[in-house]
Amino acid sequence: MKILYISPENTVGTLTLWKKEHESRGNDCRTVTFFRSPKNFEEDICLDLPFNFTGKRMAALRNFIYKQYRGEEGYFKEKEGYPPVWRSEGWFDVLFFKLKDWLWRPIVEQAIQDYQLYDFDVVHFESGSDFLKNEFFVKGLNARGKKIIAHYHGEDLRARGVMPIIDTLSDLNLTNEVDLLEKHPKIEFLFLPFDTFQFSRSVSLNEKIRVAHAPTNRFYKGSDKIISVCEKLVLEGIVDFDLIENLPHATALERKAKSDIFIDQIGDKGGWGYGMNSVESLSMGICTLTEINDKYNSFILDHPFVNVNQNNFESILRDLSQDRQKIEAKGIDARNWVVKNHDITHVSEKLYQYYKNMELPV
Repeated sequence: MKILYISPENTVGTLTLWKKEHESRGNDCRTVTFFRSPKNFEEDICLDLPFNFTGKRMAALRNFIYKQYRGEEGYFKEKEGYPPVWRSEGWFDVLFFKLKDWLWRPIVEQAIQDYQLYDFDVVHFESGSDFLKNEFFVKGLNARGKKIIAHYHGEDLRARGVMPIIDTLSDLNLTNEVDLLEKHPKIEFLFLPFDTFQFSRSVSLNEKIRVAHAPTNRFYKGSDKIISVCEKLVLEGIVDFDLIENLPHATALERKAKSDIFIDQIGDKGGWGYGMNSVESLSMGICTLTEINDKYNSFILDHPFVNVNQNNFESILRDLSQDRQKIEAKGIDARNWVVKNHDITHVSEKLYQYYKNMELPV
């Protein structure tokens, strides 16, 4: 079987992980990204397209423009609909997307020809988006009888919405994020895959408890509150605090591994619960704090997280920092749980069951 992944970028390294897993099962797998990973994850086919809105400067420009359409929250304002649907929101949008697609099309068409992208049996559209806004490639796949999977992450449904053609033609919709299950009538859950065995649990805590936080976006993570409280506890001599930010991924992992407590997020601005940041810390056997709302709690009943929110975060962190036994116990729970739920060997079994349901030759 030939499997293709198409994604704006290899954001957290999962494309590389999936490629290796599929190949280990005897399948061919290629990945195509629009832009290079800012964290230097491995690339397969990278198109190096212009207008990279995953970069900070372009993302800030986009948010500024969308404030004219959506108000103060700009691009981060959640769209309504079940599912929400993408459409141009103003004259600038219309002109920009015409220009972007005009620049992108020859590069994309050359890649389709060079790598025979229509010849794959199943195509995963990570972010649920085709190369161009006219969605010509997904229409071509459908005409050839190929299986189409739309995999949605965070902003894809919250801020952008489904692309109308791919949403009509997809054979399967997937997400790793529980809150997105409430934004689409036909979407399935898949735990975020990870190679949990690349890490081992730290055998001992630091002499002074070391707390870490690693936001990729401070707005989404509720970082202002987290940083403020942690700095307060540092001044009181209770903890050491490591703010891990704007670093190469390998360097960030080295620093994270030295922590005793890891804080993912407060609030639900960046999606419910947790993401790859927590999957990494859990795999390291680190006691991990994040906000788990009631709906998420009912979805994953046995999770190992210390549940915090805006109101109780300081008191919980203060008490926990002085309870070394609880920190160690939570670290053990974290490691056991993440292996059971997030390791690539378990997640791939679920994906291949979806393949079987789609009558793919697995």
